[in-house]
Amino acid sequence: MTTPHWDPQQYLRFAEERTRPLHELLARVPELPSQPVVLDLGCGPGNSTAVVREHWPQATITGVDSSAEMLHTARTTGEPTAQYVLADAAAYDPAPARPDLIVSNALIQWLPGHLKLLPRWARALRPGGVLAFQAPGNFDAPSHTLLSELISGPRWSARLDLNPKRAGVHDPAEYLEVLLAEGCAADVWETTYYTVLTGPDPVLDWTKGTALRPVLSKLTDPGDQAAFLAEYGALLREAYPAGPHGTVFPFRRLFAVATRHA
Repeated sequence: MTTPHWDPQQYLRFAEERTRPLHELLARVPELPSQPVVLDLGCGPGNSTAVVREHWPQATITGVDSSAEMLHTARTTGEPTAQYVLADAAAYDPAPARPDLIVSNALIQWLPGHLKLLPRWARALRPGGVLAFQAPGNFDAPSHTLLSELISGPRWSARLDLNPKRAGVHDPAEYLEVLLAEGCAADVWETTYYTVLTGPDPVLDWTKGTALRPVLSKLTDPGDQAAFLAEYGALLREAYPAGPHGTVFPFRRLFAVATRHA
């Protein structure tokens, strides 16, 4: 499995749109201690960690991410007052920190088998602690189905050797069942954002920060990259035509907040 090479600046081109769901997630978190211990799993370039700091200024925050590039940005311009750990979130053990809050912003879709991780994360919480995560739920949208078809097609499958179905989330009811079975009080919901993107090929530009990272990490030849992006971009322009005010990009998100019983 290829580890994607992340580009913090490309990811942050849509920082406001990517961070909005996190604000709405954290607004549903029950009251925490005045100086909570918080783990931000999959903290990326620190934009999510900065939002956590806004909500809990006195918190002890540790951000965990598997990308050295993302963590460098987090330490320098994201949320410099937090601590950061370079680690795979799937292997990282949160229990020693005894967190009051574990938050995960757009991470779980990258972790195969993540339903089995949720009980371990919930058990790591202090009594009354909270697990809060949100993830994209648009894997049946054209932005993803077209990419999967292109990756699997005759022109690119041999060169890429990627599993187009690697990323994804489950039905919301499955998350609810897992969290309830762990003895948590749980709230699971969905929201679809209709974001207006502007500029040439804006949906392609959006996917360059996330869904396209495994592809761009594999296609190291500039000519191959340009050819793939041209083909994918043409498909996206047809699926998401520009309107008089920009390109409307529907984006479904899944949310969950689970509180461990005291």
